[in-house]
Amino acid sequence: QVQLVESGGGLVQAGGSLRLSCAASGRTFSIATMAWFRQVPGQEREFVAASSWRYGPTYYADSVKGRFTISRDNAKNTVTLHMNSLKPEDTAVYYCAAGSNWPATAASEYDYWGQGTQVTVSS
Repeated sequence: QVQLVESGGGLVQAGGSLRLSCAASGRTFSIATMAWFRQVPGQEREFVAASSWRYGPTYYADSVKGRFTISRDNAKNTVTLHMNSLKPEDTAVYYCAAGSNWPATAASEYDYWGQGTQVTVSS
């Protein structure tokens, strides 16, 4: 099993920045991909960004490309989502996820999930 604990999030004005962090514990050797998803009530969980856990590659949704950056620290077993130039449409609950496949952009491809953290961007 892998446990994921998220931190960060909150309320920010449009154009501002936030940082989300996710700490992984347990059987982290089984992880191939760490990712962030987001979800708005009544909508499906949406892919945001993913990072290969062992190597360099990253992947982003078109809606966040150029504004968000995903980074990882294998020594600390953490993955961070740096969010810049935030827009009201970025408002959602953000989830950290871990999976054993790379690349993976579908929520169904991920085995482990964090509890979610709210990000609210005011206009």
